[in-house]
Amino acid sequence: MESLRARSVGWVSQEDHVAAARTVYDAAAERYVRLVGTELSAATEGPIDRSLLTAFVELVAAGPATNVADVGCGPGRVAAFLAAHGLDVLGVDVSPAMLVEARNAHPGIPFEQGRLDQLPVTDGSLAGIVCWYSIIYTPPERLADAFAEFVRALSSGGYLLLAFQAGSGEPVHRAGAHGTALSLTNYRHGLDDVTRRLEKAGLHVHALARREPELDHESTPQAIVIARCR
Repeated sequence: MESLRARSVGWVSQEDHVAAARTVYDAAAERYVRLVGTELSAATEGPIDRSLLTAFVELVAAGPATNVADVGCGPGRVAAFLAAHGLDVLGVDVSPAMLVEARNAHPGIPFEQGRLDQLPVTDGSLAGIVCWYSIIYTPPERLADAFAEFVRALSSGGYLLLAFQAGSGEPVHRAGAHGTALSLTNYRHGLDDVTRRLEKAGLHVHALARREPELDHESTPQAIVIARCR
């Protein structure tokens, strides 16, 4: 999970942070699945987290279409939750090894390789996107690229749910990430900064929550935002 130690890191390019996350999760996929499982659970998501995922399902289900993407899906934990609640789900992840784990655990759900800023879907084709702790490896100055891609992929009125570790945009450098010999940097994004960038991208913030750390693996506040494409 997340390290308690942080240090300042310099600017990283778009390719650097994407490649770093892919490399770590390719190396750590089996261990990661042993740690967090392939389904949502009370050990990894608190009551507020699960309630907002349920709210997202209800918001999407009230519309004319139910096709959604779990972006940064990992082993398909959120994708399985969405599918079990009646949505048509596509899982997307940058790590081929994670996609193998997801397909093995959830053979009835399609999974494809893709990035936050390069989704394998056509324009306006999604009624919803869940990005469950997937922007934590994206530097704040690169969030606009991902949010613009979400707007491209969402239909008018489609919903986006973002979850992330809250802070003020500070980087947290982890040596030996997820039990590997590799380093990875994640970012504790500021809630105000994220909502401002979402609005600028063309997404109206519909609801937001910030809660204190309550689970064993948490050391910082957690934030969840639901936004709607204009």
